[in-house]
Amino acid sequence: MGGRAKPLSPLTRWYIYAIHGYFCEVMFTATWAFVAERDWKFQGVTSVWALFIYGTSSLVLERMYLLLRGRCPLLSRCLCYTLWIYLWEFATGYLLRRFDACPWDYSHFRYHLMGLVTLEYALFWFLGSLLLEKLIIGNTLRLRLEGNEPPPSCCNGWGN
Repeated sequence: MGGRAKPLSPLTRWYIYAIHGYFCEVMFTATWAFVAERDWKFQGVTSVWALFIYGTSSLVLERMYLLLRGRCPLLSRCLCYTLWIYLWEFATGYLLRRFDACPWDYSHFRYHLMGLVTLEYALFWFLGSLLLEKLIIGNTLRLRLEGNEPPPSCCNGWGN
């Protein structure tokens, strides 16, 4: 083996977080439609904006995790994460709405703020942040790339 294994770059971690968030949103909306409307097609929906929203927010949550672990208990961290998620969802939704590009509208929920966030999702965001810390952020931070060794000769080009 070559040089020392290096941690993933922030851009690579952002990509992992973005894809994870995108996938989770599609699965959540499909499940929600199934439960609420008995939609057996199980078709989830999302927006291209979700990649930026989830990737960027998760990098902030990663930083929060690194700062808070060892300083406060897990449930307190998840509460902090949930508060951040609400702030981020409101801010990005508000900005996107300015360009008529906000893909969500919670106006039909009872406890919403300007249709951009809703308290009805608090438990989902709390549990999601718990899973994000324990399964995604923790494992992503442990991933390493091999040193500067070139790839095998079979993989040096575009399919040769």
